[in-house]
Amino acid sequence: MTIPSEQFASDNSSGICPEALEYMIRANQGSVPAYGNDEWTQKAADYFRELFEIDCEIFFAFNGTAANSLSLAALCQSYHSVICHETAHIETDECGAPEFASNGSKLLLAQGKNGKLTSQAIEAVVTRRNDIHYPKPKVISITQSTELGTLYSIEELLQIKEVAKKYNLKVHMDGARFANAVAAMNKSPAEISWKSGVDVLCFCGTKNGMALGEAIIFFNKALAEDFDYRCKQAGQLASKMRFISAPWLGLLETGAWLKNARHANQCAEYLENQLLNIEGVDLMFPREANAVFVKLPEQVIHSLKAKNWQFYTFIGVGGARFVCSWNTTKSRIDELIDDIKNAIV
Repeated sequence: MTIPSEQFASDNSSGICPEALEYMIRANQGSVPAYGNDEWTQKAADYFRELFEIDCEIFFAFNGTAANSLSLAALCQSYHSVICHETAHIETDECGAPEFASNGSKLLLAQGKNGKLTSQAIEAVVTRRNDIHYPKPKVISITQSTELGTLYSIEELLQIKEVAKKYNLKVHMDGARFANAVAAMNKSPAEISWKSGVDVLCFCGTKNGMALGEAIIFFNKALAEDFDYRCKQAGQLASKMRFISAPWLGLLETGAWLKNARHANQCAEYLENQLLNIEGVDLMFPREANAVFVKLPEQVIHSLKAKNWQFYTFIGVGGARFVCSWNTTKSRIDELIDDIKNAIV
């Protein structure tokens, strides 16, 4: 069977990184207790506590949609609402799962430049109405890095923290590319999460080199009450939990989670620089992590598709999105650049 070529549709397209795979193989030796009552899961959870410099509650889910939806459901009742950006993944790409999991909590959409909520936009939504006929705002959901590949600075996060405190709102962070944000900002995981007001973080492992698996981290431990039951009811309690937690431990113990993110970011920077040298290609948003959004002429898009290049054109606000991964190579980026140049000519 021919090995498929690298693609740029998503970091979900990449395989398992060596460190995650090695720890999974190690965990496959012998028999251990099921449902997370094993040493691998305990060690991974403890390592998260060390990494984030806080005693927090850790849960593991199979995928990001479940992690986001279940954590949001834990933060609000069915008559509450969640404020998010209009391009947020929970709004555009999760098939109503947050509303389903919460038994009806409504998503209230706000606008913001480059995919980011602002404290002013949040306050405008919160104060729009306060009568009993309107779903009461309860949660702010932000994505780091955003769906448009940009980053919330610590200053921006602290501004959101202040408006959350003012209106008694909880803060949820969709960390689908949290590792890339840490690498790009050169800040500690704690600095851009709970120290900046985040109550719950969904930390993605899948996009960072794992086969599957997300960590749901409750920095506010009181909010995690009965969350294990919520996971079980939703079919997210893995019986062989070690095959999620052991690869996580592989990423954390070896430092691969950060190495992988840095590599992906560096490749995206290289891709961005090459694209900017091509006349007729325009950058749509600042490239701040591992995703590059560009406007391409229609004939270029059709030409690339005809050559079996895989990338998304519906994510964000039009244009084309190219995402780099832990295993992206510069040689493959050069192939893409050559095909774009040839299509424009």
